Amino acid sequence: MKTIKPLSFVLGIVFLSACAQKKSEQVILIKNSLNIERSFETIEFTKSFLNVEDLVNIGIRDIETKELQVTQVVDNDGDGVFDELLFQPKVEANSEKKYAIVKISDKEKLKVKNYCYSRFVPERTDDYAWENNRVAFRVFGPTAQKMKENGVKGGTLSSGVDAWLKRVEYPIINKWYKENDENIGSYHKDHGEGLDNFHVGISRGVGGIAVKQDSVYHYSKNYTKWRTITTGPIRTSFYLEYENWDAGSNQITESKIISLDKGSNLSKFEIKIEGTQTVSVGLTLHEKDGNVKGNIDNSWVSYWQPHKGSELGTAIVTPKEYFLSYEKYETDAVDESNAYAHLKVIDNTVIYYSGFGWKKSYQFKNNQEWEDYLNCFSRKIKNPLVVELID
Repeated sequence: MKTIKPLSFVLGIVFLSACAQKKSEQVILIKNSLNIERSFETIEFTKSFLNVEDLVNIGIRDIETKELQVTQVVDNDGDGVFDELLFQPKVEANSEKKYAIVKISDKEKLKVKNYCYSRFVPERTDDYAWENNRVAFRVFGPTAQKMKENGVKGGTLSSGVDAWLKRVEYPIINKWYKENDENIGSYHKDHGEGLDNFHVGISRGVGGIAVKQDSVYHYSKNYTKWRTITTGPIRTSFYLEYENWDAGSNQITESKIISLDKGSNLSKFEIKIEGTQTVSVGLTLHEKDGNVKGNIDNSWVSYWQPHKGSELGTAIVTPKEYFLSYEKYETDAVDESNAYAHLKVIDNTVIYYSGFGWKKSYQFKNNQEWEDYLNCFSRKIKNPLVVELID
């Protein structure tokens, strides 16, 4: 969840040991204007905002409890210099909270579990997979595309987003791929941690994009380039690039950064796109036996469906400025029925969040709880935490 303050800032993740506040320490004030507690929202601090030259040995301490907080440093462009410090505060409803910016030594940095993880998966052709403590996803690369086009078994031609229905907090990506590769246990069967029984095909899956022209939806093929940006206890993010593709008479240039933060069921997609003024973000309708619902005021589209002995909700949530409308698109063409959120392209950019909630994970009991989550998520986007640096 993006959080905004009067100046630019960025979110973070490193544990810091407790110590008494010093007069020379900087203090940040975080304000929550909503009547709900705010947690699992990432704040991004830049060097310029904190007035420091290096983020490596910067920590954050709760002034009230004296406890060092989990933080994460991120090198966004791969130049070897950390650009952001990530941090997830906890702020009660309609209140504010202070944290101290402190310097810490390497010894004071505590090891924490890496819940947010992503990687390129060459052992399964060339998937790119990502996860946090609640959900997991994957997309498909050029080798899988070539295999499909050449009729080789095991290939996949799709720019849709696949959902891995995990129901444990700990990471499962490496475990599932390893067990599947060594024939210990297929990830298409639930061995107590969840499974991959979510069919994508050429559908949009959970948040793949399309461009609509003359009532026809056009898609890209698989991604062609990838770069892992960061993994950690607070966030994982990565870059994907696509070969230019045709949408009717328009040629589309597309790349994206996808990120997933701890505690969130929705990945953030920041699409850079040229050749169109609108995009349509889709949710596959599978057997078309579920319920499509859109909320214009809160800028979301949801599909709640029966799903192989359980129930599953998928959704797209956007900042208000991007949302145009939504559509339930049904066709007899295999895998091409999707619920679409139609979004506006602003300065060659589209930003949205997409993900799922699986009833069998015990995170959501029913469709109403899923919609309540989406409404709350939207409220937080509209009313970001306000962060101020004070003396």
